[in-house]
Amino acid sequence: MVFNSFNFIVIFPLLFLLYYVIPAKHGKIRNLFLLVVSYGLYMMWKPVFALILLGVTAISYFTAMKLDVTNHRRKILTFGLIATLLPLLFFKYSTFICQSFSDLLTAIGCGNMSLHGLNWAVPIGISFFTFQAVSYVCDVYYKRQPVEHNFLVYALYLSFFPSILSGPINRASLIIPQIHGLRKYFDYDKAVEGLKLILWGMFMKVVVADRVGLYVDTVLPCYYNYTGVSCFVASLLYTIQIYADFGGYSLMAIGVGKLLGFELTENFRRPYFSVSITDFWRRWHISLSSWLRDYVYIPMGGSRCNKLRNSWNIFVTFLVSGIWHGANWTFIVWGLMHGVLQIIEKLLGWQKHNGGTFTRIIRIVITFLLVNFAWVFFRMPSLNDACKAISRMFDPSLPMSLFTTSYLDIIYVVFGVGVLFIKDFRDEFFSNKFLLFNNKRTVIRWIGYLLVFISIMLTGVLGSDQFIYANF
Repeated sequence: MVFNSFNFIVIFPLLFLLYYVIPAKHGKIRNLFLLVVSYGLYMMWKPVFALILLGVTAISYFTAMKLDVTNHRRKILTFGLIATLLPLLFFKYSTFICQSFSDLLTAIGCGNMSLHGLNWAVPIGISFFTFQAVSYVCDVYYKRQPVEHNFLVYALYLSFFPSILSGPINRASLIIPQIHGLRKYFDYDKAVEGLKLILWGMFMKVVVADRVGLYVDTVLPCYYNYTGVSCFVASLLYTIQIYADFGGYSLMAIGVGKLLGFELTENFRRPYFSVSITDFWRRWHISLSSWLRDYVYIPMGGSRCNKLRNSWNIFVTFLVSGIWHGANWTFIVWGLMHGVLQIIEKLLGWQKHNGGTFTRIIRIVITFLLVNFAWVFFRMPSLNDACKAISRMFDPSLPMSLFTTSYLDIIYVVFGVGVLFIKDFRDEFFSNKFLLFNNKRTVIRWIGYLLVFISIMLTGVLGSDQFIYANF
């Protein structure tokens, strides 16, 4: 169930009330209630997928339990990680592997073979809860996390409904202690903060992401019918769309968590004000980038090695990032582009900002354009389509006209993107000034709430499809 759906708006207040009706002293019953709700909401997508979630939960749980008592810890770790990752590999990547193998056989003259995979049956959120399970098993192995003996507590950690759809990828060290905590009282301040996050996240989703998505989904799928200018503008708007969509979801997930007394992992920190690709990955999908750092990059040696080895570690880390995002060569190329750019930055010493304001602005613009270029590969269905769309953007023989819809739609897009830019700009450069939601004056705060709510109702694309990252 997506946060911007009518069903969620109706059901969540009821779940919220039932949750707090349970006395705080009965913490186990509260946890059981959240577990049942999480599985119930997950099964609304397709009930059979809950068996996959339960299977990954059981495998990683018993692997960690065994790691706590055995002397053959490395063998158990290897077996447990393979078993935990197997459903992800089987359901998400089987079609890609089969198709790539078929293409290889065809290329070497072994005939035209067609092998079928299971991309049609990918359990929702499988990449997110699998990575959480892997991080837990690894943390237990390295003794960074004590073994959780209560299966229901661990099951709730993996299935917690605010974050199972599209993250953040939470660590056991953050969530499990909160599950064990009684969360004795309703925290008014935390709840207010959560509602603010939900309100702003909803604005990002329906006013910005879904509005610009109307243009993106018109132009990019049929790029060959539009001018290079239109394709370039669509690519810029997709760059905005994926940030507003995923960032909006993350804020709403964190906000829902706060309403239930939980603190979830921060996932975004104004990524389009980054001064380098390295800086971008410190701000974009923070829970994934930190996961890749801790469970791929550092175990391979990180930066504690020679430059060649360090470059290889970065390359592999972003190869994994690309593969995690999807079973398509477009995602792999997208990940490798980010990896190669980071390697170049590190070799040239450009990963840090050492200049003045003008230099910073130039670097922000360059980084944004590089990120935007890479997003084209991320968005298009194939490498061939991505290359052709990019070639149209740079084709001087095409007319310079721009495809536009109604003037009202243009006004809505400019309004939504403009407000998002102003908000992020203020947070980046003037964090303690021009406060709206957090203003000391109650009147100004409520004016801010009402303006955002009215904007959502008047200009938002309500009843839209699920979030982009739910597909990953």
